[in-house]
Amino acid sequence: MTRVIAVASGKGGVGKTTITANLGVALSTYGEETLVLDADVAMANLELILGMEGKSVTLHDVLSGDADIEEAVYEGPGGVKVVPAGISLEGLRKIKLDRLENALSKLVQNVDILLIDAPAGLEKDALAAIAAAQEMILVTTPEVPSISDALKTKIVANKLGVEIVGVVINREMHDKTFLTINEIETILEVPVIAVIPDDPEVSRAAAFGEPLVVRNPKSPTSNAIMQLAADLIGESYQPIEPDKKSVIAKLVEGLLGRRY
Repeated sequence: MTRVIAVASGKGGVGKTTITANLGVALSTYGEETLVLDADVAMANLELILGMEGKSVTLHDVLSGDADIEEAVYEGPGGVKVVPAGISLEGLRKIKLDRLENALSKLVQNVDILLIDAPAGLEKDALAAIAAAQEMILVTTPEVPSISDALKTKIVANKLGVEIVGVVINREMHDKTFLTINEIETILEVPVIAVIPDDPEVSRAAAFGEPLVVRNPKSPTSNAIMQLAADLIGESYQPIEPDKKSVIAKLVEGLLGRRY
């Protein structure tokens, strides 16, 4: 049976789409037939992170009634299937969110896992994306405002009957002003299933339009996301350690301004 998992956040800017995109690729590397759907039709970013912008048919076209969902499915990095939301002001005017359920019913027939990148917040489009899922992963940063908004999303998901798999804490910097894992679990009453460190490699990967787990599998964030994917499907994962010689070489290069 296909697992339909919404990846949601209480507020924007917490790195939800980056987590979703890389998690989709990670799940595919374990042999899971995985499809990632960008349900953020107003502020689409998934295709940028995966380097798949400019596709001719997108979710906008499907929700506008101009295309079938099968036409909007593309193969992305690592073999993950992707349905980009697209960016179209004209499309926004014609979109009908009630078409989403029908589109998803077709997608689940051919995949093991369907990840839905839900819009941030609790507007109508976000509620539609969450309600369409069976499970939800809640992404937050360890800051009080982010946790407060995550709590609201968790309450709504409970009312919609969506099972919350757990919380992913993103951009952890071990700052004493941030909430601890225990504090977050106490507030949300949901287990923390992954802690993703703050990592400059994330921005570099986004700039090149490549998922980080492909571009730099040795980075701390890549290791954390691969571990998350493994935990979701009951697989084991051995973290990939950075090449110490490579780190030293980069340090020398930075100090002397030359390559070896």
